[in-house]
Amino acid sequence: MTDGARGRFITLEGGEGTGKSTLARALAARLEALGLTVLVTREPGGTPLAEAARGLLLHPPGEDTWAPLSEALLVNAARQDHVARRIRPALEAGHWVICDRFADSTRVYQGLAGSVPMALLRAIETEVLGGTVPDLTLVLDAPLDVTLARRVDRGGAQDTFEARGEAFHTAVREAFLQVAAAEPERCAVIDAALAPEQVLEAAWPRISALLPAVDAGRVPP
Repeated sequence: MTDGARGRFITLEGGEGTGKSTLARALAARLEALGLTVLVTREPGGTPLAEAARGLLLHPPGEDTWAPLSEALLVNAARQDHVARRIRPALEAGHWVICDRFADSTRVYQGLAGSVPMALLRAIETEVLGGTVPDLTLVLDAPLDVTLARRVDRGGAQDTFEARGEAFHTAVREAFLQVAAAEPERCAVIDAALAPEQVLEAAWPRISALLPAVDAGRVPP
């Protein structure tokens, strides 16, 4: 990539336990092997302020719960800081950015699987993103029995979304597939029930299509 060229922005989406963070690390390693600089980040999070908002969202004090609109406002406050302070500067410096969740998660969790009107979410999103949108979104999809088993295996305390019932997680899965179907030029659905190395190979053709020609022909380790 030439100096001054804009980097590429990749987002990973999907329900709980679909392996987004695992794929993010694997993609970053492969891109770095090609000589690219890669920022791996997450949402909510990515900056100190956004990480503080993440804690409030996923683990509300006193086992309380947020209303869906409050969730959307909180995550968008975190996103504005994240985009302005980390994502946009990295892209402008020519770096690649891989983000575990982004605006599609808000559309799904608080919109399609929640109760916040999509028109309102899109209006907030437009203001918050300011034109910083993904070049590619990989939607990781797997049956609920697979994702539940993974969440049980990794242990630890469940966050407020993981603790929700099967009907909610089913709605989330269906909503992500709906998002992907509505924007096929940007979104690619990846079978996340595969082993991690197979998920990486399934995702790589979509990533390599964004590489400069000189790098696209190389086979990374």
